[in-house]
Amino acid sequence: QVQLAESGGGLVQAGGSLRLSCAASGRTDSSYTMGWFRQAPGKERVFVASISWNGGRTYYTDSVKGRFTISRDNAKNTVYLQMNSLKPEETAVYYCAAKLSGYSWNYWGQGTQVTVSS
Repeated sequence: QVQLAESGGGLVQAGGSLRLSCAASGRTDSSYTMGWFRQAPGKERVFVASISWNGGRTYYTDSVKGRFTISRDNAKNTVYLQMNSLKPEETAVYYCAAKLSGYSWNYWGQGTQVTVSS
């Protein structure tokens, strides 16, 4: 079992930046792929970014490429999402997730609210 705890959300003006953090605890000895998802009010949860266990591969949804950066520090069991040039439509609850290679995203944090004002 892996427990995930997000932090770093808040209120920011359009064009601003935030850095989200996700601290993992529990069975962190396995090689988990980590990811960020977001869920806007009344919408489904969608993929934002992911990073392989060693940080060697990253993936982003098209709308955030060039503005968001996912990274991880395995010594601290923490994954980050640096978000720049934020847009009001990116207001959502952001969730951290973890999975083993070849499996579904089956570990989730409680989410952190990001609100981007226009």
